[in-house]
Amino acid sequence: MRSLDPDVLRTFMVVAEAPSFADAGNRLNKTQSTVSVQMRRLEEILGVELFAKQGRKNVLTSAGKELLDYAVRIVRLNDEAVGRFRRPAISGRIRIGTPDDYAEAYLPEIFGRFARTHPTVEVSLECQSSERLTQLMDAGELDLAIITMTGPTNRARVVHREQLQWVAGDCCEAETQSPLPLAVWQPGCIWRTLTMQALDTAGIPYRIAYSGTNAMALAMAVRQGLAVAAMPMRMAQNGFRQLGCGSGLPVLSSFDIGVMRSDQDNPIVDAFYDHVVASFDELEAAAVAA
Repeated sequence: MRSLDPDVLRTFMVVAEAPSFADAGNRLNKTQSTVSVQMRRLEEILGVELFAKQGRKNVLTSAGKELLDYAVRIVRLNDEAVGRFRRPAISGRIRIGTPDDYAEAYLPEIFGRFARTHPTVEVSLECQSSERLTQLMDAGELDLAIITMTGPTNRARVVHREQLQWVAGDCCEAETQSPLPLAVWQPGCIWRTLTMQALDTAGIPYRIAYSGTNAMALAMAVRQGLAVAAMPMRMAQNGFRQLGCGSGLPVLSSFDIGVMRSDQDNPIVDAFYDHVVASFDELEAAAVAA
């Protein structure tokens, strides 16, 4: 019986959510031809077509969507099995940085995976803005950082893309006020920049009602009906509602989440980095399959 290579399945998971083989190759640091060869080989092994052309994009066939579910589970089990038997050799400390809203939205899954395979490693967490985290990485004070990307860079690998949405509290209609009261993150935050650019382009007057670095405090202002905010819906909590096209607010842009890591040879960082990438791959795969 033929076997499925977990490395090829990882490539497949990235290709499944990327707009093209070339884009998937950029995310994986592989050439487009390498990605194409791996996908053709995968189709030959399974005897089915996994992709169909839709304009210039490659979209999953029904068989491709079915394989995606298997791929996520196979890769997860592979990683946990390898980590389970390697874990006696890996102990020590790793310094992780992330914005605090990412800590709540993404880190529980990543930390859970890592703890199952490397329970003796101490994880030190620093919650700061992406700009500050980049500075800490430059200074060698962090081993790995999950950041909001402000543009293309060779220093961070893009692992996820999210769409910003307008949200308001359930209790009242802050979106009807003029100027529009905003709850935004600190200057330098890409969410803040995208929010204000969209309003400026649409000619909608606004005022900064609340700003800061603490996601919980800003969420409180929105939940209490004191302001509206822009954030991914997965980060919206109870007491929030999404503002659709009927609100009169402009469509917001998407943004990329990237992972930076130190260049030093460190098995702990390697292991944590692999778990970060695998967790976001599963998140992307789930969104594609939905």
